[in-house]
Amino acid sequence: MNLRNCSKCGKMYNYVGGPAICDACKKRIEEDFKKVKQYIEDNPRASLKQISEDNKVSSKLIQQWIREERLMFSKDSPIQLLCEKCGEPIVTGRFCVKCKGDMATNLSDSFARPRQFQQQQQPNGRKGSSSGMRFMDT
Repeated sequence: MNLRNCSKCGKMYNYVGGPAICDACKKRIEEDFKKVKQYIEDNPRASLKQISEDNKVSSKLIQQWIREERLMFSKDSPIQLLCEKCGEPIVTGRFCVKCKGDMATNLSDSFARPRQFQQQQQPNGRKGSSSGMRFMDT
């Protein structure tokens, strides 16, 4: 059994994996998320500060939900998100659709085409080890 103290409330709990918070705190955070999501749907023009204050949820936690793509904002929202790679306006997450696609393609290409081992040419024109060690047949 892996016992830890919750990073939110300090209560001891059986740690299984993920964030180091107890089930009661996870439940409270999920309830806050639902409350914030409903608030955004009802008040699409609200600022991040206003959302945070009206729901008594930290703006840092709201920003985390945005990066995780759990919250989405309309294009006319005062909360303007920009792609971290190209600077294009986005409604959720960290990257625009084009940059996500490019990154996925690059990643899949690197796994699809493994590099073949190539011996490097040595300055003296020989291939192989540069240690200079030689073995003689006996």
